Parts: sequence; structure tokens; C-alpha cells
Amino acid sequence: MSDPVLPEAHVSETEPTLAEANVARLHELLELRKVAVDESRRESDHFVGPSQYKPDGRVFGGQVLAQCIVAAAATLPADRLIHSLHGYFLRAGDVAEPIEFGVERLRDGRSFSARRVHAYQKDVPILSLIASFQDEQPGFEHSEPMPTGIPGPEDSPDLRELLAADDSLRVTEWFNRRPFDIRPVEPFGVPGAGDIDTELPEQHVWFRASAHFGDDPVLNAAALAYASDFNLLEPVLRKHDLTWATPGLRVASLDHAMWWHRRVHVDDWMLYVQESPAARGGRGLGYGRIFSRDGELLATVAQEGMVRVKDMP
Repeated sequence: MSDPVLPEAHVSETEPTLAEANVARLHELLELRKVAVDESRRESDHFVGPSQYKPDGRVFGGQVLAQCIVAAAATLPADRLIHSLHGYFLRAGDVAEPIEFGVERLRDGRSFSARRVHAYQKDVPILSLIASFQDEQPGFEHSEPMPTGIPGPEDSPDLRELLAADDSLRVTEWFNRRPFDIRPVEPFGVPGAGDIDTELPEQHVWFRASAHFGDDPVLNAAALAYASDFNLLEPVLRKHDLTWATPGLRVASLDHAMWWHRRVHVDDWMLYVQESPAARGGRGLGYGRIFSRDGELLATVAQEGMVRVKDMP
């Protein structure tokens, strides 16, 4: 193996806090290593990376999306940044196995580039996506406004505090290990977070990196993709009076699409506005808009998932 694609995250000489350790771990997840090309595959560039532990043993989808972005960006000039991706989750990943990323250079134009990335475990693809990158350019602008009348992050509860009484591994080894400070404005569909409002047309969540993340634009875009997978399907559950604790509930992400409208800095507070336009046939669609605190639309996200409840009439 050669040197890492990206430099190691800075960790202070003093013992890091849990928040700092969580953010440092995200940097470690994004430190992909370039490996020799597998001649049996069509991709021209190959990288390998680790996985974050989850109690259920399945790789977090947002992690793989973020790593794919880093792998694809490593084949491009530093100032040609991602503006969109469209990916399909093909199989559940295993957190105990490394992930290999194969990057195919589909096109390099004067201002746009396209890359196809496959994420493999044991030579089997678990995610397939295409991402597009562009040099920053001037042009006309418009965007949807941020919702008004939303309490700020200082007036919204910390999800970790809402779950403080829950000592399950799901909380202690997953929710509490996330590298983001998450503050739902409305009651969340988890035990202890309060009663959910099934008539609410959209839900709002403030989030930012839980400790200093840094300014690298590639890593910030990747970190936002990581966070964009947080609870985007919850509005589907909310409309049907379901929560993540509903007996017999099975949820799995099928795909993920994302568009970056501006450079992002995950050290700053962002508002994730989430809703569900439709659900049918055991599938539900989640749709989200991510705003900066001062109201700029940073990104748009869509995800369809399998949503089933055993023995549901």
C-alpha cells in the first residue's frame, strides 16, 4: 500500500473529549489508501478504507457515500468539487470487513468530470454510484428560502440528552459515537424523545460537527453526505404513526441522491428540513433540504427506502 490519500486528522496531545474522538474517527474513516489496480475490474483507481462500528453489524450508508466521494475526488484536481451523486445500496455491508473502492473515470471535460464508484466487500459490490464534479463558476442563482419561525439550535434539545436514560448498545455505541451534534426541533421517533405529530408536514433538525472538523472542501462535502443519511426516512414513519421502536419494523435504504449548491462547512450549524412526498408498495421516499444558519440552501437530498412492518394489515 502507498501513502494515505489524505493527511491524518490532528488530535491534540491532551486526552480528547468524546466529541473530539468521534470527529477524529470520521477523519480516519475518510483516510482511504490507494492500492494496486485489480486487472479483473474496469476501474482505473482503487482505494481501501475501514468501517465505523455499529451494534447491528451493518455498515452505515452515509459512511460509504462519504468514502466514495473521497475516492472519486482523489482522481481529480483539488478545485473540481462534487456537485451531485446518485447511488444505489446493493447489499448490506459488514462493519468487520474493509471496503474497497473502485473508481472509473467516465469523463473529464473543460469544467465537468464524471466518476463511477463501486464499493466492494470480498469482491462483491455493496454500493454503486455516479458522481459529477465541476469547477466553481459564476452564474445566475435562485433557491428556496429557509423555513421561518424555527427555534434555533440553542433552543432545541440535544439528541444525546434525550437518549441519556437508554443504555442500549444502539445508543452507547452508535448514537453517542456519531461525529455530529444533532438537535431535533420536533420530537424524534425514538423512545424518550416525546410524542410524534403525524400531521406535521415536515420535520426540522439542527446539526453540526461535534468538534472542530477543518476547512478541506472535499472532506466537508463528504462529511455532509455522511450526515445526510441521518433519519431521512423518519418522515415516512411519522406519516403512519410509526417510530424506530415499532415492533416488526424493517427499514433499509435503497438509494441516495444528493446535490451540493454551495461549499459547506460542517463546523457551522445547519438546518435539515425533512419530509416525505410519497410511500407505496413497501417503499417510502424521504426528501430533505439542508440550509446554513443564515438561510442559504446548501444541499438537497432524496432517498427511497424499503419500509415494512411485519403483519401490518
